Amino acid sequence: MKWDGNRESDNVEDRRGEGGGGGGGGFGGGGAIGLGTIVIALVASYFFGVNPMTVINLLSGGGAPLQTQQQPPSHAPPANDQTARFVSTVLADTEDVWTDLFRASGKTYVVPKLVLFSGATPTACGTGQTASGPFYCPGDQKVYIDLSFFQMMKQRFNVSGDFAQAYVIAHEVGHHVQNQLGIMAKVDKARRRASETQANALSVKLELQADCLAGVWAFHANQARKILEQGDVEAALNAANAIGDDTLQRQAQGSVVPDSFTHGTSAQRVRWFKQGIANGQVAACNTFDAQML
Repeated sequence: MKWDGNRESDNVEDRRGEGGGGGGGGFGGGGAIGLGTIVIALVASYFFGVNPMTVINLLSGGGAPLQTQQQPPSHAPPANDQTARFVSTVLADTEDVWTDLFRASGKTYVVPKLVLFSGATPTACGTGQTASGPFYCPGDQKVYIDLSFFQMMKQRFNVSGDFAQAYVIAHEVGHHVQNQLGIMAKVDKARRRASETQANALSVKLELQADCLAGVWAFHANQARKILEQGDVEAALNAANAIGDDTLQRQAQGSVVPDSFTHGTSAQRVRWFKQGIANGQVAACNTFDAQML
């Protein structure tokens, strides 16, 4: 992926080394939370999804936002941190693409913040943990990531490459786009009225749409800046394939429980990313009306 020398975003907060956690928040909100719900939320949200605290709150029938925690001091990442520079550049690229696409449809895109942290950090959705993987918190409109996740991708799934990592960021920004368009709020409302199986199915559609929106970003970024190199798309597809619910469940427990899926199968994640990158049309990412996911 060609990225070095492109614009870097000013919307990156570096909280690494500041200490994590803090009081309040955590796993909470809503009704009682059973162990089964926690397991589903953690396994399903481990890779490329919204904060598991949000998932737990929704699956347990809660609608009230978690207590907003005291935000720690943050600063821009150091200029010599190559991985942070990469993340800042990808975020800037998503800002450019989505600002243009929103403007073309008569809307204004409000850019998200991206927070680098290590271990744990307070968020408007509760305490974010490294073990949760990258996540988006709609409460504060921020994407959170511990950069050690990229190394874990390589070690656990043998998935590497700049574009595979960019896909991770673009997926989380896709959740921000959904939030900006009001899609996330509608889905959250519907999930609170639904059974657990129905709520999981809605979550799958939300996640697959974010995969598709990541593809939409890649299409337009490549058209404008020629960022893609040979093997890049394959690397992103390998990442999408590695983190399907069926693949993760099979690795974790040796069997698959489709009713508990919240992110979609490997094949579905690959299909919807390819759908987005094929033509760059947001309208092509309507997973909610699709006859086949």
